Amino acid sequence: MQDIKEIWKHEIAAALTELARQNGIAEQVLKDQVVVEIPPKPEMGDLGIPMFPFAKMLRKGPPQIAQAVIAHLEKVGTSTRWGSVKAEGPYVNIRLEKSAVAKQVVSSILEQKETFGRPQSLTNSKIMVEFSSPNTNKPLHLGHLRNDVLGESISRILAACGAQIRKVCIINDRGIHICKSMLAYKEYGQGKTPESEGVKSDRFVGDWYVKFHKMSQEDPSAEERAQELLRKWEQGDPETVALWKQMNQWAVEGVKKTYERTGVSFDQYYFESQTYLKGKEEVLKGLEQGLFYREEDGSVWVDLTAEGLDKKVLLRKDGTSLYITQDIGTAIFRHHDWPFERLVYVVGSEQQYHFKVLFKVLEKLGYDWAKNLYHLSYGMVNLPEGKMKSREGTVVDADDLIDNLKEMALQEIREKNREEAVGDGESVAEKIAVGALHYYLLQVSPTKDMLFNPKESLSFNGNTGPYLQYMGARISSMLRKKTGTLAESGQIKPELLTGEAEWALIKTLAAYPETVQLAATQMDPSVIAAYLYELSKAFSRFYHDCPILNAETADLAASRLALSQAVLQVLRSAMTLVCIPFLDVM
Repeated sequence: MQDIKEIWKHEIAAALTELARQNGIAEQVLKDQVVVEIPPKPEMGDLGIPMFPFAKMLRKGPPQIAQAVIAHLEKVGTSTRWGSVKAEGPYVNIRLEKSAVAKQVVSSILEQKETFGRPQSLTNSKIMVEFSSPNTNKPLHLGHLRNDVLGESISRILAACGAQIRKVCIINDRGIHICKSMLAYKEYGQGKTPESEGVKSDRFVGDWYVKFHKMSQEDPSAEERAQELLRKWEQGDPETVALWKQMNQWAVEGVKKTYERTGVSFDQYYFESQTYLKGKEEVLKGLEQGLFYREEDGSVWVDLTAEGLDKKVLLRKDGTSLYITQDIGTAIFRHHDWPFERLVYVVGSEQQYHFKVLFKVLEKLGYDWAKNLYHLSYGMVNLPEGKMKSREGTVVDADDLIDNLKEMALQEIREKNREEAVGDGESVAEKIAVGALHYYLLQVSPTKDMLFNPKESLSFNGNTGPYLQYMGARISSMLRKKTGTLAESGQIKPELLTGEAEWALIKTLAAYPETVQLAATQMDPSVIAAYLYELSKAFSRFYHDCPILNAETADLAASRLALSQAVLQVLRSAMTLVCIPFLDVM
């Protein structure tokens, strides 16, 4: 469809340029200035091109321009291979030639397979994506799951557009919150291990963080003891460092198992304990250069009021670093490590101001690449029960949530007596759970806060991950049954696919490459999620209205089966981009 759109954009641009020449205007209209839209009603046409942008140049009303464009196209005898044109008020509407478009779209998908829908607009771009950022005092929770799937999905979408992607994770393994779980374990652990307690290792560490919160409520001096533990860690006390290493190892091992379970992966891990001092040197350099200033108490600040921000402290009066200092050093270290053109931070919306300051400080320090830094901000995600709090133990652990979803999916399989049909029920239920979770988290725009409803997410009807998985399984089943049907003996002739339901499905398939490009441009996986739902609905209507394996003729059956194969290819491809496991049986 994109190729066809380009043809029409070229034809319309040429017509507008000629109209300008006839009116004594030397300005040339480029095809990229021509905007192609989808008319609100199918009867108006398949494509619509507004003439509003050219009214000033041609000194005419848009309806008059539309009429003139049509007259010119008729005069020069524009090829009608791809359709016909008609003026509708201020629009030039195009009705595409169904048979030609059907042949091009279906043939392209079946020939290109997984490369279809992969625009190469970001070829040769090097983009680093940072996401997840777990703490080593607790397991991943529901909020992390939204961050993880956003980061993984946008990485896949950018890669589909040709970018070279490097996924990185900063693990927050130092600070007072880490020492709190360490203190609770030190005083009450009595040599217990995840193995001895039969608990996943990151959950084991998280339980001690909750234990500290209870300790501090009963004994206010616990806070001071945690601070003392932090001081010992910073001084390199061997016993404290050994405990820190052991508990961090437990936490990180557990978190990585959750990543594996949800299909999330990283090219490199960074640890805050290794990078938190790197920014201090950069800040002091900036101070020497007059970019920053020192207050009377000895703290170092940057004044960003001229940039519409505020004054921000970069080093405390005792010379110690803050989060902003750490992020300055980490960004520079990463660029030295892998010279990216763009760095995308997937971090919650509460940190918007932080990243505005970070980006401006890096620009002030003279790093040109800082202009290409991007904060992919996302909203809070909670359960209907309300806000979660780690220290009080009210957070829903990622693994517990997936386990619950998996059990609900397994129950559904059993109730429908599908255990024998699906084979490994446990594996299928796990994939349904992950698909339900990921789709639900991605179907809304990242910037919006959301409530996660587990039961709603698992519905096999409507706008859900399991519905998409079911659609893929239904098509796969049909393809397995083609032996001995009309479709097996017929010839594929996409030009036969001109019915209303077939045409709607073909147009939806044709929109896939542009959808991927739009998702990358907007940094928004919900664009792909919405497309998947529309594609599934279009196929469901086609499946209901058009006999496939037993169509009227062998050629029509073969052609409709080929269209189904094309849908399956795009469905599988798009599901991968939003981290939904594909199932060929459910």
